[in-house]
Amino acid sequence: MRLDASGKVSLDHIYTAPDPRTYFQVLRPLGYCVPQLAKPYFDKLVKEYRETEKVAVPRVLDIGCSYGINAALLKYDTTMDELYARYDGSGPGSRAGLLERDRGLARSRRPAQTLRFTGLDASANALAYAHEAGFLDDTVDADLETDDPTPAQRDRLAGTDLVISTGCVGYVTERTLTRVVRAQDGRLPWMAHFVLRMFPFDPVENALEELGYRTTRVDGVFKQRRFAGPQEQRGVLDSLAAADVDASGLEEDGWLYAQLYLSRPQHR
Repeated sequence: MRLDASGKVSLDHIYTAPDPRTYFQVLRPLGYCVPQLAKPYFDKLVKEYRETEKVAVPRVLDIGCSYGINAALLKYDTTMDELYARYDGSGPGSRAGLLERDRGLARSRRPAQTLRFTGLDASANALAYAHEAGFLDDTVDADLETDDPTPAQRDRLAGTDLVISTGCVGYVTERTLTRVVRAQDGRLPWMAHFVLRMFPFDPVENALEELGYRTTRVDGVFKQRRFAGPQEQRGVLDSLAAADVDASGLEEDGWLYAQLYLSRPQHR
């Protein structure tokens, strides 16, 4: 088992396959559920934004979107259980067959939310699948940790109303979020980030404050997934101890947990 610098097992391979089957088949035994837990909070934020800002079709940027999971849950009112069943290996055996079936999902369901989703990710394969399936309306294939967006990427990022993520912050830092905000030419999109407890959010919060944001943390914690094994659990517990985070009753019992941070312009 190979661990990354945070102590988590490296699952890089599940994000780069041509279709989502590997992603869901690896994560299902681990009980990966944070997108499902995040869904009502994102729904509420979208509703509040639509009513407050009088925007009929909010533009959502999902950072670290992989195969467009959050978009599928929010636009088409799917569930994680439904997605696990769709990609369990019992359906179409080819990428083309999976895409045709997923396009049918996008066509057949009245969207639960009238939204426009852009996905930002460093996996071209995941982005391509989510876009071709109809989950994502646009994509940005970029690593904004290391590079400024190109003019074309900046154009795709511009006009964002809401920025969301479910687990990438910590690997993605304030560098990416700052570049996303600066692509808005003065507008400040609302943000909602589910962040694993081993990753301090202070650097992000401080950078966003300098840009004009106020951040609040929602009470409670949210299960992300089970540990892949004792080695990963030990690695994460070490990271939590180094960050002076108490793991008793939470990560010590076998699950990774996230916290939700909401960032809005200070005038709100």
